[in-house]
Amino acid sequence: MKKYMRNIILIGMPACGKSTAGVLLAKTLGADFTDTDLIIQLKQKSTLQHLIDINGLEKFKEYENSALLSVTCESDTVIATGGSAVFCDKGMRHLKRNGICVYLELPLYDIRSRLSNIKTRGIACRRGEGLEEIYKEREPLYNKYADIKINCEGKSCEQTVEKIIAALNIKK
Repeated sequence: MKKYMRNIILIGMPACGKSTAGVLLAKTLGADFTDTDLIIQLKQKSTLQHLIDINGLEKFKEYENSALLSVTCESDTVIATGGSAVFCDKGMRHLKRNGICVYLELPLYDIRSRLSNIKTRGIACRRGEGLEEIYKEREPLYNKYADIKINCEGKSCEQTVEKIIAALNIKK
């Protein structure tokens, strides 16, 4: 497979498939894979939800920004970010220096059907905030950082990966 010489950064709402599609994309391209949520968990030795519950949203965003800034791969890595990574301007600009940002776009009703409980998933949100408010706040930021948008509605993980590869014009 031809190397593409840039990182592929996946952004989007929780449950849109960043981690799942990211692993499959990396396998398909023969690339490395990094998940910034896992970086946070490993560095902090705790689950995302526990960090949010104990330390609050603002501290969690600091952990997330630090995780984004810690990614040092220069090329050929698929990077799955947390759904709230787009709140971290410095971290997102760091990732985009060596990569192309792909927004995995999914309608709110699909996200709702995939998420069973936002209170235990480790989703960075304010107390009492629902999925609709989270979506409305983040969607403009996903569009801001996106170099490419992939509509994932009704697509399997494999179809999403094929759409990403086609959009990036990667020759297999």
